[in-house]
Amino acid sequence: MEQVAQQIVNGLTIGSLYALIAVGYTVVYGIIQLINFAHGEIFMIGAFGALSTSLILFPGQTALWTLPLILLGAIAASVTVAVVMERVAYRPLRNAPRLAPLITAIGISVFLQELVRVGYNDPTLFISDANPFDFPSAKQKVVFPQVEGISGEAFTFGDVTLQRPALFTIACLAICAVGLWYYINRTRTGRAMQAVSQDPDTARLMGINVDRMIVTAFAVGAALAAIAGVAYGLQTTNINFKMGFIYGLKAFTAAVLGGIGNIQGAVVGGLVLGVLEAIAIQYLPGGSPWKDIWAFSILILVLVFRPQGIMGAKVVDRA
Repeated sequence: MEQVAQQIVNGLTIGSLYALIAVGYTVVYGIIQLINFAHGEIFMIGAFGALSTSLILFPGQTALWTLPLILLGAIAASVTVAVVMERVAYRPLRNAPRLAPLITAIGISVFLQELVRVGYNDPTLFISDANPFDFPSAKQKVVFPQVEGISGEAFTFGDVTLQRPALFTIACLAICAVGLWYYINRTRTGRAMQAVSQDPDTARLMGINVDRMIVTAFAVGAALAAIAGVAYGLQTTNINFKMGFIYGLKAFTAAVLGGIGNIQGAVVGGLVLGVLEAIAIQYLPGGSPWKDIWAFSILILVLVFRPQGIMGAKVVDRA
C-alpha cells in the first residue's frame, strides 16, 4: 500500500507538469480550433529562458530571491516566442486548410529546437558581448540552476517521500489553475475570450478584438508552459533542447484525455495521465523504459472509445 501511495505522489508530480503544458493546447484550441504542435517547444524555451536569465543576471547565485526573476525570464522568453509564432506563422494560415497549420507547427518545432541548439553553441550570435564559456552546449544535457529552499532535503510523510521540487511543481499547478479560472471567468478579457471561443464572428460584431484575444490565448498558454519548464529543470536538475518534443506529445495526450478545449479537463487529464504512468511503471511489465508506450496507448484508447475525453462533450465538426 505504501508503494501505491508513493506512486500516486510521483504521478501527481509528473502529472502537474503535463497539466501545465496541456492547458496551453486546450486554451488555443478552444479559441481557434488549432492544435499547436509546437507548444512543447514553448515549454523548452521557457526552461532555457530561465537558464539564460540565471547565467546572465545571477551567475553562481542560488538564493531563493532569484526564483521570481528566473520565472519572469522564462515567461518573457516563452510568451515572446509564442506571440511571434502566432503573428508570423499561424495568423496568415487562419483560413487555410487544416493540414497547413499542422505542417507549419512541425516546422516551427524543429526550427525552435535548432535555434536553441545553435544559440547555446555560439551565444555571440544573439548577445554580442557574451562569453561562450559561460553558456553550456545545448548538445548535451545542460545543468539547470538550483535554488535554495526548492532543492534540499525531502519531506517524509510516513512511508511517502515528497521531494521539494515536486512540491513546488504541484503548488505551481494549484496556483495557476485557480488563477486561470479567475482570469477566464471573472475578468473582462477572460469573458471576451469565452465569447470568441463560442462565436468569433458575433464577438467581432460586438466590438471584441478577436485577434487580440487569440494572441492572449497563446500568451497565457506560453506563460504556463514556461512555469512548467522551470519546474521541470528544478526537478530533473538538467534540460536539453529536445525535451519539448516528448513532453509536448504527452501534454497533448493529457489534453485529449481530459477533453480538448476544456481547461478543467486538461488539468484532470494531466493528473490522471501522470498517475496512470507512475503506476504502470511500478506494476506493469517493462518498467520505466515502457512508460511512453503506456502513455501513448492511453491516447489511442481514448481516441477510439471516447474521443471527446473525460470532461468533454460531443460536438459536431463545424468544418
